[in-house]
Amino acid sequence: MGYRKLGRNTGHRKAMLRNLVTSLFRENRIETTETRAKEVRSIAEKLVTLAKKNDLAARRQCLEYIYEEKVVRKLFNEIAPKYSDRTGGYTRIIKTGYRRGDAAPMAILELL
Repeated sequence: MGYRKLGRNTGHRKAMLRNLVTSLFRENRIETTETRAKEVRSIAEKLVTLAKKNDLAARRQCLEYIYEEKVVRKLFNEIAPKYSDRTGGYTRIIKTGYRRGDAAPMAILELL
């Protein structure tokens, strides 16, 4: 299939994922549903790999996706250098049980 639709139309889904990725890099960890976490993980990994290049083109590509310029600065100056010796696997998903209202499986997505 390629990607999960997450019960949203295209614009809403893309905006939601951009918000989650921005929050992940700002806070270093987020709590969300398992399926959203899995979807955000792949995007976040790609952005960290891009940030490791540390050139202007990579910075502009990240700025296209991440909403806050301050978060992009943090990605390039703090997060990417931390993973310079790693070739992948920058995030971890920890399952935390089920949400009380609708019993959706929840997870914490965090940067290692």
